[in-house]
Amino acid sequence: MQDDEFRPKLGKIGSRGSKAGKRFAGQVRAAINRAGGKPHRGGRFTGSRSGRGGAAAALLKSRDRYAAFRQRRVIVKARVVRLAGKGVDGARVHLRYLHRGGVTRENEPGELYGADSDQVDGKAFIDRADGDRHQFRFIVAAEDGIEYEDLKPLTRRLMVQMEEDLGTKLDWIAVDHFNTGHPHTHIIVRGKDDRGENLVIAREYISSGLRERAAELVSLDLGPRTDREIEQRLRQEMEQERFTSIDRQLLRMRDEYGIVSPLGRDAFRQTLHQGRLCKLERMDLAAEVGTARWRLDDGLEATLRRLGERGDIIKTMHLELNSKGIARSAADYVVYDAGQNAEPVVGRVVARGLADEINDRHYLIVDGLDGKSHYIDIGKGEATEPTPEGCIVRVTPRSTEPRQVDRTIAGIAAAHDGRYSVDIHLKHDPSATERFAETHVRRLEAIRRAAAGVERKPDGTWIIASDHLDRIAEYERHRARAEPVLVDKLSSLPLEKQVSFDGATWIDRELVSDRPEGLRNSGFGSEVREAQVRRRQWLIAQGLAQEQQDRIVYRTNMISILRQRELNRVAGQLSSELGLSYFEAKPGDRLEGKMVRSVEFASGKYAVIEKSREFTLAPWRPVLDRHIGKEVSGVVGGEGISWIIGRQRSGPSVS
Repeated sequence: MQDDEFRPKLGKIGSRGSKAGKRFAGQVRAAINRAGGKPHRGGRFTGSRSGRGGAAAALLKSRDRYAAFRQRRVIVKARVVRLAGKGVDGARVHLRYLHRGGVTRENEPGELYGADSDQVDGKAFIDRADGDRHQFRFIVAAEDGIEYEDLKPLTRRLMVQMEEDLGTKLDWIAVDHFNTGHPHTHIIVRGKDDRGENLVIAREYISSGLRERAAELVSLDLGPRTDREIEQRLRQEMEQERFTSIDRQLLRMRDEYGIVSPLGRDAFRQTLHQGRLCKLERMDLAAEVGTARWRLDDGLEATLRRLGERGDIIKTMHLELNSKGIARSAADYVVYDAGQNAEPVVGRVVARGLADEINDRHYLIVDGLDGKSHYIDIGKGEATEPTPEGCIVRVTPRSTEPRQVDRTIAGIAAAHDGRYSVDIHLKHDPSATERFAETHVRRLEAIRRAAAGVERKPDGTWIIASDHLDRIAEYERHRARAEPVLVDKLSSLPLEKQVSFDGATWIDRELVSDRPEGLRNSGFGSEVREAQVRRRQWLIAQGLAQEQQDRIVYRTNMISILRQRELNRVAGQLSSELGLSYFEAKPGDRLEGKMVRSVEFASGKYAVIEKSREFTLAPWRPVLDRHIGKEVSGVVGGEGISWIIGRQRSGPSVS
């Protein structure tokens, strides 16, 4: 037999070989682990280098650790997004977000560009990706990015280097954002290589290799950092309450027992390590266990990262409040924890921004009635309607418990062999109305669209599992991770405009409420107290309230009168604008027409329903957003309107 000959010896079909219970892939991993010597951190096979770029990442990681200090720092955030199902719609939404206005130095919309053009068609890119399994999203932010007048050349050179590392051409688009203190670039890469196969990038390359390549390029452009710059930054890191490069070194220096000994011939580094360990000891994250021997807390990195995030949040709050001329002490800054026992927050929106651009997570800064300023993670941006600065909101944590409607469905299904329908519901509970039962069906439809474990038969019957409530609890927990809070807009009018507004306002509802919100004598609570005093005087002048024995008595129908005033005023304006006459819908009236848009009132939002020669206004519901421009019909009831969408009588209904 010659050296280059290879003859496979086939075994029996279905045979597992001499190692029972092990598949071939498992045997390969075991052999790799044995070749790696005794098990230790990083010694076992983890798959982090599987895929394109694994070798490049390993080479970059094996370089002199201290050489990294001379490189310019670059932060790279990465996410792999699956496009199956609704992922393509999500990709379009993400692209619109990247292309939004106010992100350039000139406050203009972002311009998408590619390898060969400064202007590319984002829709064409998404269309090319139709059928792709996944896509990659990156944010690249150089610490010294402000030094670049234009980030496009840097991005293109980085993508060329990435193609060399991965051994394939890449289909990508990018957009530069200058709307934060750190200019950065968003890059979207298709999940296909140049042969049309699924592009698999090694995890190690995504987590560290791309960052190292970007740092190399920035260092070439701006020059490496000098010894003085490096030493100055390291001295600053010694006292920081965040995870630093010194902490990363200390973790690498631990022995098998988790002990660090900061000794060495480099006096400067020894001093850095010793000083940092003393700081960690004061934070209860390290303990001295002997002469020049320290044990690090197991949760050191996670704790420091959380502290760093909190520090960034406090800095963001300080900048936003100062920019609006709102004076608050740091003691009044609160990072809202949306736990199940969290209290609702009512207050004025100071700012809305992005907490995590790559995952599209937003935050609100709310100046509360409790005198404190709250930073609130509201989750996915599209989950919360627009909340302009100055509007009044109530924020409550999202419950992860099944709702009463879920318990009703589970109870009825348990009594009818795991089946539920409107007919079954009405038979089970003769006192229930068809409209009430339909709300349960809409709940099941929402759960089915989220693939949360319910099945609908062609005849409209639903199959409900015996563990339905457990599945619902998991469904709600999943929603709470993406949308941790509910934001209810109480008023779109800023507080100052409500004082003399000729219409029903949030202040009015608070004045006549049996359970008004508690007000502190500081911060926004104090401002609301003053506004209420002035509003009372306005109401007295309008004949809607009067003073009696040192107290204010309001007219019984005051809110209705004010709401009707605003309704008539806005209806008159719309009548002139549309050239149509206005008719007011009353309980029992049947409405038919096209829903053309929505209008914002001080007392809430309304839908504009147009017919041939007239129009009317109806209370808005969030579910109507996706039905603008469609024909609708419905009957006005005491509790609202049950809408039928479309011309057909059997069209979908919403409430």
